[in-house]
Amino acid sequence: MTFTAIDFETATGYRNSACAIGLVRVENGEIIDTFCSLIQPPNNEYWGGNIGVHGIRPADTRDAPTFAELFPRMNQWIEGRKLVAHNASFDRSVLSKTMEHYLLDYNSLKIPQWECTLKIYRTLGFQPCKLSDCCRRLDIELNHHEALSDAVACAHLFLRARGC
Repeated sequence: MTFTAIDFETATGYRNSACAIGLVRVENGEIIDTFCSLIQPPNNEYWGGNIGVHGIRPADTRDAPTFAELFPRMNQWIEGRKLVAHNASFDRSVLSKTMEHYLLDYNSLKIPQWECTLKIYRTLGFQPCKLSDCCRRLDIELNHHEALSDAVACAHLFLRARGC
């Protein structure tokens, strides 16, 4: 049970527009560290619908690091580790598209596996199966669409599903 839970928030409908990241390092079934940061998306551009979901605005990320500036620090949490996300196809796409935007090589991360708690809990019969629904049903604390809170909740969901 060693993995990193990951969650991105995006500024627009484009997958290369990461504006926040939450990371949770789990070793031997225990959360041992967390990391979160705002990220300045390309041109610091936001869509109103995205702001409505997570509340992050251009003024919040005006002085935040870009993904490329933050990447060396994030890479320490990601490279060579199993990654877990609630909607892994979304977070995987945000990671790969944002890396591509900044001419960074996604394949260099050598991620051995992605796990998706959304799929896991669907298989377990949870309906509806959004992160907030799963957390409410299992009494897991969540400040939904805050990247670190989402990543911590995802880590707890994965650990519970694996009997930890």
